[in-house]
Amino acid sequence: MKTAVEVVEAQFEAYNARDLERFMANFSDTIKTYRMPAPDPVVTGKAALAEFYATQRFNLPELKAELLSRTVMGNKVFDHERVWGVQPEPLEMVVVFEVLDGLIDTIWTFPR
Repeated sequence: MKTAVEVVEAQFEAYNARDLERFMANFSDTIKTYRMPAPDPVVTGKAALAEFYATQRFNLPELKAELLSRTVMGNKVFDHERVWGVQPEPLEMVVVFEVLDGLIDTIWTFPR
């Protein structure tokens, strides 16, 4: 089974390749994503996540992410990222990935 950091790195590489199939292989069926400070998930379930990335991210021609730093604490990976192509100026955020049984199960994003 892959380590938490290996799973997160695999999804990061697939994200930058805009490879939806390879990207989705890293997520649990019960994935939940949160945009903090919202208390409720913005996306729940693997099918909804695939739909979001297919229609709102991987279709953007300038989309790419730069990893600025990464911290690992057990099954949680904290990535400080800069993302281009979503809006005119790059987005900077911290993304926390919780990995359970070799798959990303929860994501929390903290925008700058």
